[in-house]
Amino acid sequence: MSSMVFVNLPVRDLARSTAFFTALGLDLDPQYSDEKAACVVLGAESFVMLLADPFFATFTTKPVADATAGTEVIVAFSVESRARVDEVVEAAVSAGGSPSTPAIEEGGMYSRSFQDPDGHVWEAMFMGASGAAG
Repeated sequence: MSSMVFVNLPVRDLARSTAFFTALGLDLDPQYSDEKAACVVLGAESFVMLLADPFFATFTTKPVADATAGTEVIVAFSVESRARVDEVVEAAVSAGGSPSTPAIEEGGMYSRSFQDPDGHVWEAMFMGASGAAG
């Protein structure tokens, strides 16, 4: 069974966050974007919803976590090459993000992490032939 996945993240400044992710070369889906939210397309069925803090708060009864104070989730996504991993992280830092952890190489997988301007941790990864799960 295949289903669409939407990861919802709170953001303090929607315009800044939208500019950040488009600077990484990611597309937005205008069908699910407006003045309260932006839909970042990670893949054919994978999306990240950037929700302005007040709008995000309407979906939960718990306090909204401060991603700069702790890690609530790591959003990992695959790219087509090791070089693209490095390009994504370098673009993230140039667009106002920050490096999160050093590069990791393990079993054919290469990954690097960065934090977006709201402190959410993202991991770009390339799964080589021996790193792909079967």
